[in-house]
Amino acid sequence: MILYERRGPVGWVTLNNVNENLTLTLKAMKDMEKQLKTIANTREVAVVVLQGAPNIFCLGHHFQEIQESDTETVHALFEQSFRVKQLIRDLPQVVIAKVQGVAVAAGLELVAVSDLAVASERAQFGATGINWGLFCSTPAVFLSRNISRKKAAEMLFTGKLYTAREAEAMELVNRVVPDDQLDKETEKLANEVAKHSLQVIELGKRLFYRQLQMDDWSALHYATEVIVRNSKHRETIKGISAFLEKKEPTWDDGVSRHQ
Repeated sequence: MILYERRGPVGWVTLNNVNENLTLTLKAMKDMEKQLKTIANTREVAVVVLQGAPNIFCLGHHFQEIQESDTETVHALFEQSFRVKQLIRDLPQVVIAKVQGVAVAAGLELVAVSDLAVASERAQFGATGINWGLFCSTPAVFLSRNISRKKAAEMLFTGKLYTAREAEAMELVNRVVPDDQLDKETEKLANEVAKHSLQVIELGKRLFYRQLQMDDWSALHYATEVIVRNSKHRETIKGISAFLEKKEPTWDDGVSRHQ
């Protein structure tokens, strides 16, 4: 249900359960968790791209699976969903959502929990659960942490679809590109990140999300402690030496930067 391909320092994770319309079934999410854990543990890439199919990024959870399951099983399904989102956030790698088709409900949540997102011009986004009586409670968490409160509420309570340009204006995605340029532009952004040391990316990702939850001065105090430790990291010492010697830095992070 999950395909994986490594292209140099970038790993491409593809939701592939086309028979279930690229929904987040329990099996699909278990497979995704397994693949992401492997990526985290092997540390052979610095960036992960999440993608679906040309017409569908992800349609959220599988309604029939929810309908036919008892409360205990549904709870297990959403606990599994929790673990996948937590893993995306905790990965040492930067995660980019590449959206070509429709991303709704928990599919929208995947976009919102990712660190970066690139969309094609024909991509569509929506918190559509309310249309069918299942409010997008879990997608609301990261959606409301990506865009303004009023816009998040609008998406959640109308259940309508939004264009890629509207998503860009709301800052749900970083950039919108022509359909035929989506792969190229996503790979370009991925490699702009992946040229840096995975160890420093990991440190920076952890700092970025932790400080968001703090007040200004607590965040600055925490960031001060992090940057002091960062300054004496072996990768940083190499990087600063390269700067002083007017050379390009090379990293000892275990990531292969060859295709």
